[in-house]
Amino acid sequence: MNDEIIIRLNAIKSYFNTQKTKDVSFRILQLQKLKRAIINNEKKIIEALYQDLHKSHEEAYLTEIGLVLKEIDYHIKNLPKWAALQHVSTPIYMWPSRSKIKAEPLGVALIISPWNYPFQLTISPLIGAISAGCCAVLKPSPDSAHTAKVLEDIIQETFAPEYIKLVRGGIEVNQLLLQQRFDIIFFTGSTRVGKIVQKAAAENLTPVVLELGGKSPCIVDKSANLALAAKRIVWGKTLNAGQTCIAPDYVYVHQDVKAQLLDEIKKCVQTMFGSDQKKNNFYGRIIHPSAFNRLKGLMQNGKIVHGGATDESEKYIELTVIDSVQKTDPIMQEEIFGPLLPTLSFANIDEVITHLNNSEKPLALYYFGDDKNANEFIQKTSSGGVCINDTIMHVSNHNLPFGGVGYSGQGAYHGKRSFDVFSHHKAIVYTPTWIDLPFKYAPFKYFKFVKKMI
Repeated sequence: MNDEIIIRLNAIKSYFNTQKTKDVSFRILQLQKLKRAIINNEKKIIEALYQDLHKSHEEAYLTEIGLVLKEIDYHIKNLPKWAALQHVSTPIYMWPSRSKIKAEPLGVALIISPWNYPFQLTISPLIGAISAGCCAVLKPSPDSAHTAKVLEDIIQETFAPEYIKLVRGGIEVNQLLLQQRFDIIFFTGSTRVGKIVQKAAAENLTPVVLELGGKSPCIVDKSANLALAAKRIVWGKTLNAGQTCIAPDYVYVHQDVKAQLLDEIKKCVQTMFGSDQKKNNFYGRIIHPSAFNRLKGLMQNGKIVHGGATDESEKYIELTVIDSVQKTDPIMQEEIFGPLLPTLSFANIDEVITHLNNSEKPLALYYFGDDKNANEFIQKTSSGGVCINDTIMHVSNHNLPFGGVGYSGQGAYHGKRSFDVFSHHKAIVYTPTWIDLPFKYAPFKYFKFVKKMI
């Protein structure tokens, strides 16, 4: 298998060198083919997501398929403009030269995707690679095996293997791929593995995009609409059973409204999922037993004020709200990535800002309250993205960059930024030969004049 992967990779590199993928009409055709394949296989995709993560039809479409289809449409509409030669102004001291920027594909991309949104987080970066004119090797997670198989079938049926190839397998395949030379590596996953990817990429000076995660805080101020805040926090935390890189990781709530917020959260859970969350078809499951056991271990500190039910045979964990946690508890030391919601209280926002600035930068920050304090968080803290009086929704706007900062990642994509991240923007200067101004040549007779111009 190792030899086959290397042979296939060499064929992909050769295909890129044919220049076919640089043609804009070719790229648009491939995006159209991808869209048709997704629509034709929608039922299979949804079934696979249910088998892997117990995602409902509705959640699977909204968070995986629908976002991808909209992204494809956005690229098809805007690609001719993005790929066109861009004219930029030229300083007067360079006259009569002209300056332009050409976006060219980086080459062959390696896209390593995770198990939590296995369809969206494989196809969304692929859209950027196709749009930019790259070839690609896709490596989905083996933990979401049913979705990986459907993805493999779609890619095989839609694209020539020397153009886009999906490779399945475990850690040994990842290691082999990371030993090869690519023109860009796009990785979505944990910070721990992200460090491994970046270290491997450094051997070949390969650019990397790292979409990681972290502990995304949710701050609820005393000025917040508590009923609405609770509803949107519960929604953001229960999507995919909390296995979302931008899920609210923990709640930091003003001490004067903490008890009321907790009551509102309990009401929202009842409204959304009924008295038996386990029987509700809209509530997901934990991906595998080791993740289940890790989450169960994190439930040992603090006081459970809602939930706490588990079923190992179904990999089910109820949305569990935990109070009286300490910042030194294990649940506050690592990204939770599951349906556990620890809560902390604060007296003034300065202590929250201090805590955030002494912690690793999160992928998302959520604030519920008035605009004045919201703007203070935006100004004084750093995070990949921010939602004011909401959670998750910034990921849905194709006009916004999505990406982390520091330990939560590097590089951003979605919309035009997906095109940009797989492209090299080449500077071009056109200088005519009908005149040759003497200013730049030794012995610099006109230096005083040139100095004034510069």
